[in-house]
Amino acid sequence: MGISIMQKSYCLKTILLLALTVSFISPAVSHELGLQLYSVRHQMEKDIPNTFAEISNWGLKIVEGGGNHYGLSAENFRNELIKNDLQIVSVDTSFEEVRDNPMAVVYKARYFGSRYATFYWIPHDGKKGFTIQDAKGAVKAMNNAGKILKANGITLQYHPHGYEFLPHQGGTILDYMLQHTKHAAFQMDVFWVKQAGMDPTALLQQYPGKFLSLHLKDRLKGTQNSTDYKAVVEANVVLGTGDVGISSVVAEAKKQGIRYFFIEDESSRVMIQVPESIKYLKQLDNLSH
Repeated sequence: MGISIMQKSYCLKTILLLALTVSFISPAVSHELGLQLYSVRHQMEKDIPNTFAEISNWGLKIVEGGGNHYGLSAENFRNELIKNDLQIVSVDTSFEEVRDNPMAVVYKARYFGSRYATFYWIPHDGKKGFTIQDAKGAVKAMNNAGKILKANGITLQYHPHGYEFLPHQGGTILDYMLQHTKHAAFQMDVFWVKQAGMDPTALLQQYPGKFLSLHLKDRLKGTQNSTDYKAVVEANVVLGTGDVGISSVVAEAKKQGIRYFFIEDESSRVMIQVPESIKYLKQLDNLSH
């Protein structure tokens, strides 16, 4: 497997900057509550420094992202994070990168000081839907890449988006994936679990230890379920005001020892709603940040 110039650059920069970034990449992260940067994608398109400053003002220290640098070089993007005391705990990757070049995922995760690498989509025929054959191919790729990442101190995660809940042998295709993935983990987006008509708390209880992080996102009451990855982004509401059952999810996740909880809000009201969601989570007395 060849190493591209970009991959060599990631590796070289990691070595050169290691002495300057020990505190940034330290595994002893004390904060559990963070933000998925996709939430503020529109804000980052206009002004990354001020967006990161606002996240820091919310009291958050950890984020998830890094797949899109919004016009900045990887180095400048990372420097802006450091300036605002933000750490990418989980770096974004893709199924194609996981399948075809897992070492590229390792280099990217190491560069940002991330302990997790997460991908969010498995390519499939939209007309036929996600099939068991798609799932088997994904599981094979996850197990293969997961071993390589694990050997390099990185945990691979897959983030389901609801299309995996189609029926299969008395359960769902996601059941198959959860049962056959041995060298990678999963990240639960509670919104998409609910959108597929499932109970996020019950799924956590059914598969303890399989989900190592969460996307906390609440859904407007009355929203129609679907398993085709279609939902109105404005159905994202302040945590605790929707129908997902956030308090129950957080309590179960805390019980299982899940460490990282990333707020994600895709609505146009994100800058108003996220502080309210943080306030709600603090009232639960289940998360610190």
